[in-house]
Amino acid sequence: MAHEKNHDYHILPPSLWPFIGSVGAFVMLFGAVLWMHDNGPWLFMAGFIAVLYVMYGWWAETVTENQVGDHTPVVQIGLRYGFILFIMSEVMFFAAWFWSFFKHALYPMGAEEPGYGDGVWPPVGIETFDPWHLPLINTLILLCSGAAATWAHHALVHDNNRKDMKWGLIAAIALGVLFTFFQVYEYSHAAFGFSGNIYGANFFMATGFHGFHVVIGTIFLTICLLRLQAGHFTPDDHIGFEAAAWYWHFVDVVWLFLFASIYVWGG
Repeated sequence: MAHEKNHDYHILPPSLWPFIGSVGAFVMLFGAVLWMHDNGPWLFMAGFIAVLYVMYGWWAETVTENQVGDHTPVVQIGLRYGFILFIMSEVMFFAAWFWSFFKHALYPMGAEEPGYGDGVWPPVGIETFDPWHLPLINTLILLCSGAAATWAHHALVHDNNRKDMKWGLIAAIALGVLFTFFQVYEYSHAAFGFSGNIYGANFFMATGFHGFHVVIGTIFLTICLLRLQAGHFTPDDHIGFEAAAWYWHFVDVVWLFLFASIYVWGG
C-alpha cells in the first residue's frame, strides 16, 4: 500500500536512451566535420545509425507506455506542451534561414564580394525558378496533403470512423511522397548550385531543410497509419497522431512562407 500509485503522473524509470542519444549525436556531428575535410562518411554514418536506433527504441517505449495506460490526461497535457515547445524551436530554426535570405535580398552586396553579384538580387547570372509552374504544383500538393491529415483527424475525433481515418492518412502520406519526388526533380534541374553564390546557399538550405522535414513528417504519418492498423488511437486518446498532425500542418505553413518569399518575391 505504501508504494501504491495515487496520482496521475507517470514516473519514468531510469533509462539509457538520453545518454546513448547524446553520444550518437556527438559522433554524428564529429563525423560530419571529418567528412567535410575529406575523411569519409563512415563516422558520420555510425553516429546517424545510433541516433536512428535511439529514436526507434525510445519512441517504441513511449508507444508502449500509451498502450498500458501511463498517458493519463495530466501526462497528455505535458506531452502537448512539450511538442508545442518543439514546434516553436523549429519555427526559430527556419527564422534563421528566412533572416539570411531577406537580409541579402534587401541589402545585396557588391561585386567585390565573390558570389554576391553586383549589388542586385538575385545575383547576376542566377536563373531562378518560375514559381507558377512546379513550385505552385508542389504548394497545392502539400496543401491537399494537410487537408487529408485534417480529414483523418476529424474522422477519428468526431465519428470514430477508422476507415476514413485510414484513407485520410494514406492520401496524406502519398501526397507527401509526391511532394518529395517533385522537389528532387526540381533540384536536379536547378540552374545554380549550392556553393559559390549566396542565393543558391540560402535557397538550398531553406528549401532543403523543409524537404527534410517533409520526409520526417511522412514517416511520422506512416507510423500513425501502422499504429491505426494495430488498433491504436481512440477519440479520447490519440496524442501520437495529434502530434503528427500538428507537425504536418507546421510543414505546410513553412512551405507557404517559402513559396511566397523565396520563389515569388525573392525570385
